[in-house]
Amino acid sequence: SQTSSHTINGLFASAAQGFDVWSTTPLSTRCEILESVADRISAQRTEFIQTLMEEGKKTIADAIAEVREAVDFCRYYAAQARITLKPETLHGATGESNILSLHPRGIFICISPWNFPLAIFIGQIAAALVTGNSVIAKPAEQTPAV
Repeated sequence: SQTSSHTINGLFASAAQGFDVWSTTPLSTRCEILESVADRISAQRTEFIQTLMEEGKKTIADAIAEVREAVDFCRYYAAQARITLKPETLHGATGESNILSLHPRGIFICISPWNFPLAIFIGQIAAALVTGNSVIAKPAEQTPAV
């Protein structure tokens, strides 16, 4: 329909605009934001555990593990990005200067799986964001509140 087409176009326009800003955000800032997200998830773990149990039908142990994994993904991707995304000077045989640098690619679409609606979803989003990409995220129909 025309309304859905307009909404989708608006999502992509917003994501493209966000990409223009986010892709130029310093790596250190992106990493700090991911670590802040990990802290916030940890601080609200009780609410996440409760929602995972009610909506996702998780056991207490599985809900706790999923929250921990989501936090770990944020911290892991921030730590790895600091190591792997720094420009690397390569030595050329003829003395020229070669620098290997990685760059953001654009807009990523992340779709939450119903069975791990927090951890895997956060992992997808965190990986895309820390590398400087923008994200359109769609929660699973079965677990929209998570």
